[in-house]
Amino acid sequence: MFDESALFRLCFVCTGNICRSPMAEVVFRERVKKAGLESKIGVMSAGTGDWHVGERSDERTLSSLADRGYDGAHHRAKQFDPDWFAELDLVVVFDHSQERILKAWASTEHDRSKVQLLLTFDKDQSAQLDVPDPYYSDAAFFDRVLLMIEHASSALFDQIKPGIQGVK
Repeated sequence: MFDESALFRLCFVCTGNICRSPMAEVVFRERVKKAGLESKIGVMSAGTGDWHVGERSDERTLSSLADRGYDGAHHRAKQFDPDWFAELDLVVVFDHSQERILKAWASTEHDRSKVQLLLTFDKDQSAQLDVPDPYYSDAAFFDRVLLMIEHASSALFDQIKPGIQGVK
């Protein structure tokens, strides 16, 4: 599941791993690919719950991604395993509920410090903090959430990229 050779490994975590976190995984992976850093940055996603394990992303997620030129068809939902903390450099969550859960699952202060809200990386959206869950909304709301994730993912990537690019 983890690319052991990657210098930096991150996991996006939402509630069920069928809406927000797969969007972020696909968007971020595309940024990594365009920068030619696939061998240096490992990206994955998971959920705090097990309701959708093994399922594809929500159809509205797939549609929003496709409309913006992304392919999310290969995603299958999985639940975050606290043992993964040892292998990860960053665990990115979308709301305070996920942040509380992941920090409670972390066994050390070091692992708790890896858990960060996505919007804190984006100065234009940091005041909002939570990316709303689009699950109970319409397709248009999925599109708005994807735009938030794209913007914040770019900001996050811009912060990670300089530290990775110079490493051979």
